[in-house]
Amino acid sequence: MPIMTATDTYLLLRAFCDELARCGLRHACTSPGSRSTPIVLSLVRDPRIRTWSHIDERCAGFFALGAAKASGRPVALTCTSGTAAANFAPAVIEACQARVPLLVLTADRPPELREVGAGQAIDQLKLYGDAVKWFFEVGVYEASEVSLRWIRQLACRTYWTALEGRPGPVHLNFPLREPLVLDGDLPADPVAGRPGGRPWVARARSATRPTGRGRTLPARTLVVAGRDERGGALGPHAARLADRAGIPLLADPLSGARHGRSAIARYDLLLRSGAFATRMRPELIIRVGDLPTSKPLRSWLASLTGTEQLLLDPEAAWQDPDAAVTEIDFGDPGSALDAFTVAGAVDPEWLAGWTAADDAATRTIEEVLAGELCEPLVAARLGDWLAPETTLVVASSMPIRDVELYFPARVALPRTLSNRGANGIDGTISTAFGVAAVSGAPVVLLIGDVALLHDLGGLLASRRLGLQLTIVVINNDGGGIFHFLPVSSQRFAFEEHVATPHGLSVESVATLYGLGYERPQSLDELRTALDRESGSGAAKLIEVRTDREQNLALHRQVERAVVSPPAPAASRRA
Repeated sequence: MPIMTATDTYLLLRAFCDELARCGLRHACTSPGSRSTPIVLSLVRDPRIRTWSHIDERCAGFFALGAAKASGRPVALTCTSGTAAANFAPAVIEACQARVPLLVLTADRPPELREVGAGQAIDQLKLYGDAVKWFFEVGVYEASEVSLRWIRQLACRTYWTALEGRPGPVHLNFPLREPLVLDGDLPADPVAGRPGGRPWVARARSATRPTGRGRTLPARTLVVAGRDERGGALGPHAARLADRAGIPLLADPLSGARHGRSAIARYDLLLRSGAFATRMRPELIIRVGDLPTSKPLRSWLASLTGTEQLLLDPEAAWQDPDAAVTEIDFGDPGSALDAFTVAGAVDPEWLAGWTAADDAATRTIEEVLAGELCEPLVAARLGDWLAPETTLVVASSMPIRDVELYFPARVALPRTLSNRGANGIDGTISTAFGVAAVSGAPVVLLIGDVALLHDLGGLLASRRLGLQLTIVVINNDGGGIFHFLPVSSQRFAFEEHVATPHGLSVESVATLYGLGYERPQSLDELRTALDRESGSGAAKLIEVRTDREQNLALHRQVERAVVSPPAPAASRRA
């Protein structure tokens, strides 16, 4: 067995963290525990890495996810051995599905303490299975020059593996022996890093692969833009092509593309009309980003057999569950979008038909909702009111669907993020605080009451870490989305086992965590509450009370009014 001293361990981990910082690591998350002490202290001692302390590992995981999602850089998180590491699993799975780079550094018992009844010793080898891009068990024994060079290379490989190609989480497991704390100071590094702050292994940026496409668009071409959280560059490319070519753009708010004269905001409602969906059949669909949330849009895309569907997919994510795509281009999507040739063959009536229907649907929605405080208008007005420098984090379930349905199409929409990889509601508060930690600008979270309950512990980040966040809570005392599903007909079990009312006071939650609290009764009061600073100096909760049954009826009323309207007038868009 190799002799392992605390000095050796800390020398190796200091070199490891130094290389992560040289590669670009700026944020890390820790949770309390004994076995992880050397990793935690090594991260905290590096002044280039802002280390965020969390009590709950699940909160830490989703906080790191939000920070990595917002910054586009890998974020590290570490914990002690045992079930602590298992609590990272939901965030790791979401990072895998959403292609978010994370560095998961788990402490572990050494081999001689495994499967012999030692405390906090579980099987952590490949704990997250195929949800990580790479797993490696790290030996930190003798700090020789050879091992120090190796661990510097390992740190670079870890960072670049998480970031390059299809981004995602990487898991390194560190079996650590006692003693876990140094008795004295560390000596100078026997193997210093590269001169000039360069990483041990630099990142060679490959040139953008030319698409060579340059093909002419057919008359009835359509662009569908889904979620893109890689810095917001793809959305403008999609909007620019649509406006240049005069073709409709069906853009999820998570795409950053819902703007310009060609953007169609109400596609979800429009495509619920069988007559409209049949009449507006395209010849070519260009798909970028993930699939949008909208089920009517997904179903329509799946039904278009015989229509050419081109997917621009640089990360090889294969966003095509219905096997409807006819061609996949793994090159740079921005270059491909810019390369299409517009030769005047596009039918002007094609775009006009979409925009006229979209404008009519928008007017109908406003007439039906009549300016009352309700779930659809909360989503719509956040799109109207929030400044473009604001980031809006949206919970899964009903909030993200309302944002897709009711968000406007305008250039200055706020950046919009959501955990739509695995589509879970867990960890949403912690994700939003992670976004706030790296954003340097206001962050607003739109969340339902059940998702709030899933991550109440995440609210500790406000006071403990000094982070600001405005949380708009739609409280209808249960899972409102389930009223839209067939299970709602099963009245003998629905309310208790599916809708799950809780009766929790949101105001009491705010008091417990020392947060500001407001409960607006109108849209005007909601806007005032959004603009007003929290009197507590911490985050604040804005509670919007609604009724689940009334919300279902309101959505159905909007759908009926849009799907069966009078013939639309010609679009007046510029």
